[in-house]
Amino acid sequence: MTELTEAEFVAATARGEARLSGPRAESAHYDAGRNRVIVRLTSGVELGLEPELVEGLRGASADELRDIELDAFGLGVHFPRLDADLYVPALLEGVLGSKRWMAAQLGAAGGRARSPAKATASRANGKRGGRPRGAVVAGD
Repeated sequence: MTELTEAEFVAATARGEARLSGPRAESAHYDAGRNRVIVRLTSGVELGLEPELVEGLRGASADELRDIELDAFGLGVHFPRLDADLYVPALLEGVLGSKRWMAAQLGAAGGRARSPAKATASRANGKRGGRPRGAVVAGD
């Protein structure tokens, strides 16, 4: 284990204080009627999150979503029955999951997108016989 220098300690302390100076969660609950996880911040702002759009909450039951805990500093929202955690500063930036998970969601949304250019390309591909079949491997 390496020792922390005085400068590293001061920098880490400053980062921690900066995190605690911003909005933090003061309460959280699941609103089944609206199908939203509601996180109330110390600033008075409430975030309403649709569980299907949040990594770790997709497919969760109402009972699993009702079981919510906040960490001691209000920076994290924990769902113990799902072993899922949300980081409040990231939620404020619109980050609803890990980088990999968010990239997969964006890719899926792009694949579902409909545009005149995409429709034209699809029709042209269809006139050429459609999507090429996969290669046949000997022995299959």
